[in-house]
Amino acid sequence: MFVVNVLYPNDPGSKFDMDYYKSKPLPLVQELMGPMGLRGLSFYEPMDMMGKPPYQVVAELQFDDAATAQAALAKHGAATQGDIPNFTDVQAKVILGTVTTA
Repeated sequence: MFVVNVLYPNDPGSKFDMDYYKSKPLPLVQELMGPMGLRGLSFYEPMDMMGKPPYQVVAELQFDDAATAQAALAKHGAATQGDIPNFTDVQAKVILGTVTTA
């Protein structure tokens, strides 16, 4: 499995509209990328364990392989990223990788 992690920094004073995020961007990603091989989409809000977590939200998109993910992102990345200013004022960080197990 290949994953695309989108991390939204927890910068001081930053905003993140969780209701909007759940109702607009997440369904849009599923609608656009589902037919292109998106196998799963999840997100979580990191816990406060030893102080403020560095990210306020982490999303994970799952694909079968890198080529499928890259094709979906190339075709629809601009549309999905264009909505980011509607729910947050931080610059998302993206991490890509192949999942392996021990």
